Amino acid sequence: MKKVKILIADDHAVLRSGLKMMLNSQTDMEVVAEASNDSETLLLCKQHQPDIILLDITMPEHGGIRTIPEIKKRCPSSRILVLTMHDDHSYLKDVLKVGGDGYILKKAADTDLLSAIRSVFRGESYIDPSMTKHLISDMLGTVDENKEGNNLLSQRETEVLRYMAQGYTNKQISETIFVSIKTVETYKVRIKKKLNISRRSDLIRYAINKGLIDF
Repeated sequence: MKKVKILIADDHAVLRSGLKMMLNSQTDMEVVAEASNDSETLLLCKQHQPDIILLDITMPEHGGIRTIPEIKKRCPSSRILVLTMHDDHSYLKDVLKVGGDGYILKKAADTDLLSAIRSVFRGESYIDPSMTKHLISDMLGTVDENKEGNNLLSQRETEVLRYMAQGYTNKQISETIFVSIKTVETYKVRIKKKLNISRRSDLIRYAINKGLIDF
């Protein structure tokens, strides 16, 4: 089985050590390098070409958000999952804007991090569920007013999209609508193809515009 190669980029050595121990205990994950600042992150990314970069956005030097575009340029195949203490939605918006693939809070690292890594590795976007409502609320004032019908999607696809926009994981969706996780993944592929949308933030915007989310 191919292991997910992970680069941990965080300036706190104790946190890196704990994360490394937890991730290496998984049969499908391997920490291939650790970085304590932006320069090391860029160097080690180029050297190891990890599948996932677990990135703190408040490291010394430039700060992780500014580093994301450069990482994408040097290591286009690497996916970036931001692991941060900041539950401020402005940080989340900035990360999504510059190309981050996921955003999870450090306080959730012991419960949701493994699922987040696997989701991002599969090519999905991941946003900490506690942050989703902030993102949606902020978008309410900027959504497109186009109100064309939802006839692009089937009833079941619309249902899956609603749960996706509310931050449900594949497992939670499968348990809610009583289908397999593989079926949920198939629905997601169809939804993104039909709407020609790949980023989760854009899917959330679409769901808001279509009135699929209630507050």
